Amino acid sequence: MLAKDSFSSYQNLAIEVQDNGVCVVTLDRPSKRNALDTATIEELVQFFSSAHRKGVKAVVLAGKGDHFCAGLDLVEHWKEDRSPDEFMHVCLRWHEAFNKMEYGGVPVIAALQGAVVGGGLELASAAHIRVMDQTTYFALPEGQRGIFTGGGATIRVSDLIGKSRMIDMIMMGRVYQGQEAVDLGLAQYITDGSSFDKALELANRAAENLPLTNYAICSAISHLNNMSGMDAAYAEAVVAGVVNTQPAARARLEAFANKTAARVRPND
Repeated sequence: MLAKDSFSSYQNLAIEVQDNGVCVVTLDRPSKRNALDTATIEELVQFFSSAHRKGVKAVVLAGKGDHFCAGLDLVEHWKEDRSPDEFMHVCLRWHEAFNKMEYGGVPVIAALQGAVVGGGLELASAAHIRVMDQTTYFALPEGQRGIFTGGGATIRVSDLIGKSRMIDMIMMGRVYQGQEAVDLGLAQYITDGSSFDKALELANRAAENLPLTNYAICSAISHLNNMSGMDAAYAEAVVAGVVNTQPAARARLEAFANKTAARVRPND
């Protein structure tokens, strides 16, 4: 069982470990609308580098207060007056954190509210599932700030909504919210109530899956999408060969064969 004190050294992330192996990871800088400074990025790298190894079965990623994340801490960036080389390496650490999320093999469900803006959208887009509430809005205001995305928007956000829409967002400051945001792919779920409650429900459900199966879903799919069609087909077969013959799956397959497993039914 995952120890309750497995993640006790964090300052900018509040981490709660549940009995079923689900971790609630909360950005804990509400006075800054949870803007991402270098210290927070380092804690994200630290957490997601070790989550699978420590036995985390699923993660709910949330923001404390009224907003999920307002993006890069522009005040820190302005005060630091970084050189091009220095900021390039800041961006590379953002990529390290978000790659650990996307490819780390642990389901990450983002609970979104309020601002999901700039780097906050880059962070959210690295999650496997995004749940928004009625207050959530998405934007890439970098064009208005005289800066450019550096945490993966050109990769992940354009993959979600298409290159043309991503260009429109960053150039024109276009904001998406409500059902339109879901229809475009910025979130998979929208709720009239709490996005956190829905995200936790999904994380608990994901935690019931076999860890190796979740690892393939949350790591292999992203890798396969980076490959050529021929290479992806071969790699998918290899992954399926490993996952589909795992001993832990035998009982679940037996339940299906004996007609005692839950059946897939249409939604009510």
